[in-house]
Amino acid sequence: QVFAQALQRTPRCLSSIFLGEMPCECQWGLSSLFIGAFVILAAGVFTFFPVFLGLFDYPWYIALCWLWFGIGVFFFVIGCLFEVMGCQKAGRWHNAKAREGDDDGAEAPTPYIMINA
Repeated sequence: QVFAQALQRTPRCLSSIFLGEMPCECQWGLSSLFIGAFVILAAGVFTFFPVFLGLFDYPWYIALCWLWFGIGVFFFVIGCLFEVMGCQKAGRWHNAKAREGDDDGAEAPTPYIMINA
């Protein structure tokens, strides 16, 4: 039922098709960027042992390091695409008011001056 309702709307990106409404307002783009970068760095740290120290120099270990590097690159690219294509809905984490600026003509408040007693 949720999937059918999501297909009736014209979604802006794939997350709204598969996930419907997101009450948590998750930042998919930024989260994917950070997760991808973390996994890439972790794969690099684990690759350090067989390359420079000669430890764990097994073909399956090196294949797992490449696999995790590929997973990290996947998440990083997905995060970049989400951010560049603007797939994130505007929510409480998007400060739209700050981007628009104040156009109501209000003046800055008078600064407070402390008087010594």
